[in-house]
Amino acid sequence: MRLPVAPEGWPFILPSLAVSCILAVMGWRRAAAVAAVPGLLSLGFFRDPERTAPRVPGAVLAPADGKVMALDEVDDPFVGSAVRMSIFLSPLDVHVNRAPVAGVVRDVQYVPGRFLAAYRPEASADNERCTVTLDGDGTRVAVSQIAGVLARRIVCRVRPGDTLQAGERYGLIRFGSRTDLVVPRSTEVRVRVGDRARGGETVMGVLQ
Repeated sequence: MRLPVAPEGWPFILPSLAVSCILAVMGWRRAAAVAAVPGLLSLGFFRDPERTAPRVPGAVLAPADGKVMALDEVDDPFVGSAVRMSIFLSPLDVHVNRAPVAGVVRDVQYVPGRFLAAYRPEASADNERCTVTLDGDGTRVAVSQIAGVLARRIVCRVRPGDTLQAGERYGLIRFGSRTDLVVPRSTEVRVRVGDRARGGETVMGVLQ
């Protein structure tokens, strides 16, 4: 049975809990409780619940949990005339990223950068980020994992040529971040600024 924790989280979780167990066995219960706190916080941060993608024809799913903070019309080098949907993830949100559509990974581009607050508009262009471009069924979509003030590690598990299913896990960002979803401008947008999104389940838009 799969544990609902991202594998990247165990190096943060196990040492703290192991020290806590040792202290508890030695009878130092108060110290054991203090030692367990970082591990328990990391356990919450790296949680990775199962999600069920809705069966909506042409659906573009949320690539991350969080708050929809912006909907902007942009010209994207891969998608073309597009709408960029930005999701802000607080440290309390699930930080696992999921594929918005089924498709083939065409490119994975990592760009080093700054660590501005992820809610700032310039974070899309200035911050450290990793962009995955997907060729779906007759459409092109791009997703960017963007580091924030607390984030210092972007994990992307896919490579060009990989095939993803809609809602499939493909990476995560550690400790507060932002995820930008870029879809064709003809997409029927189903969310508004301020809405809460659930990765792999919320329908962000419907391809036309």
